[in-house]
Amino acid sequence: MNWSYVLDLLRISLHAMVPITLTAVGEIIGETAGLFNIGLEGILLISAFVGALGAKAGGPIVGLLVGMGVGMAIGLVFSIICAYWKGTQMIAGIGINLFALGFVAFGLIKLGAPGFHAVPAEAQLLKLRTPMGALSPLIFLAIALPFVAYWFLKRTRAGLILKAVGENPEAADVAGINVNLTRLLATTFGGALAGLAGAFMSVAWFGSVTKEISAGRGFIALATVVFSGLNPLLALVGGFIFGFFQSLATWIKTLPVKTIPWQFVDMLPYIVTLLVVSGVVGRVRFPKALGVPYKRE
Repeated sequence: MNWSYVLDLLRISLHAMVPITLTAVGEIIGETAGLFNIGLEGILLISAFVGALGAKAGGPIVGLLVGMGVGMAIGLVFSIICAYWKGTQMIAGIGINLFALGFVAFGLIKLGAPGFHAVPAEAQLLKLRTPMGALSPLIFLAIALPFVAYWFLKRTRAGLILKAVGENPEAADVAGINVNLTRLLATTFGGALAGLAGAFMSVAWFGSVTKEISAGRGFIALATVVFSGLNPLLALVGGFIFGFFQSLATWIKTLPVKTIPWQFVDMLPYIVTLLVVSGVVGRVRFPKALGVPYKRE
């Protein structure tokens, strides 16, 4: 066996894991507090686009921060609509996705690159040299973050407050907890992580932007949340599994002998997503007030 091909697959899988895991962990925080955001796909897409522009203007760190800031802003608007204005969370999330498609397509046209916009090499985040090849530093953040999130949810007072708001907002309100503000902060944080994930794709992974760059990763992140049962550590496992299957098609293209059509392998992550979700739906317990606007009596 040529181990270089195996290392290549592992390296590609680790990079593919990052946007899924970061987005899933952020969504776990938001759903624990009672809001679910299906607009993650749109946040990934917009933040990848604006992150690339930010990187070209001020360097890769600026690009990542711009993407993160835009994701945070979208998460903030979403939470205001859904927590304070009692909007329907499903419709608000769909609105984000539709807006992102039009915004990025229009933005690419205005840049004179309707199909593809490259990020200059000097604007891309430098990778670390390892025995597996060049790895983005954000891989290590994506691995560490679920452990921090798990500790936060299980061991801190703030984590317990999030759970109380998601399970029984009426009781939390009686206890003096600001339910809507808690949900706003949790969902805004989730948007920030999705924004960082989107900027990672353009600034630290692909080095380019297309209107298809998100490629369903926001929805795969939602499937990862279901798979994890709101456990950040299982989100890391799910992120790697889904990232692995997303990487197979890319890896197969590098093999000298191609026995399986890469188009078929391209379908695998979505097939696996459907199988996983269908297998765990009904067995996973979510917060009782998830998706239910809180109206103070």
